[in-house]
Amino acid sequence: MSRSGESRVSRIMRRMAAPARSRRMRTWGKRAAWLCSITGPSLLPAPRRPPWQTARVPGPPVLVTFGARNVGRAVVAERLAAGWRALAVARTDATLDALRDAHPAVRTLRGDAGDHAVVAEALALARRDLGGLDLVVNAVTAPPRDHSFGGGPVAEAPPERLDSWLGGFLPAAWAVLRGAGAELARLGSGTLVQVAGGSARRAMPGRGPWAAAQQGARALTLALAQELRPRGVHVALLVADGVIQTDRNPMAGRPPEDSLAPEDVAAAVAYLAGQRPRGWTHELVLTPAGDTFVP
Repeated sequence: MSRSGESRVSRIMRRMAAPARSRRMRTWGKRAAWLCSITGPSLLPAPRRPPWQTARVPGPPVLVTFGARNVGRAVVAERLAAGWRALAVARTDATLDALRDAHPAVRTLRGDAGDHAVVAEALALARRDLGGLDLVVNAVTAPPRDHSFGGGPVAEAPPERLDSWLGGFLPAAWAVLRGAGAELARLGSGTLVQVAGGSARRAMPGRGPWAAAQQGARALTLALAQELRPRGVHVALLVADGVIQTDRNPMAGRPPEDSLAPEDVAAAVAYLAGQRPRGWTHELVLTPAGDTFVP
């Protein structure tokens, strides 16, 4: 047979085989449905997890969040709605009780995120009781409330003013970044998000002590991001550069676009946690749509 004849026969055979392949593809769906009807779905292969979800054991991915009042609470709600498991750490029983009332599925731990032992306990509970560790979020902010926000003018501040403003933010950032960074590096996967405010990007008059705390956390976060990139761990700074509407700051009489909602920050966390290993964001700035954007 000539080469052209062989080619024609080959094409004819492929056309004859195609319907059989098509029938096999169509009937597999029928067979799967029939199999489920008599045995249940357990004999079918479980759905494969997306490659950027990093839990080491079967089951939903696991979140640990430090801070559970505003942003932390919104992060828990968003991840639970996405099918994750969650553990939240906060300093007061009242905060944790309110969180459990709203979201009964959440696990909680009372403690100070600035305590290295509390951080270690939370991460161990997540691995032992929830089955893994995929996302750690530090949303703790506890500035002093005995004077104007930001610490006031530097030249007019008493000597202890800096310590009080550093203490409301930087120790928790250090403890969480250090402890969670080490644990995720050991696992070789996962995402770690440090939430900060606009002072992490620029200093402003009257807010020098607060900017010192925020920019210190930014430096730690970006250093850790570079250290853990080669080990498969995604570390990111999430800057909420604007007012966040809360019960304490309801923004009464102002349009919604002049502030951020905690849910906006939670959505940004979800974006960072969902990035594929091929491309990572290490610093994300979120601003109110109605506010003036300052680069």
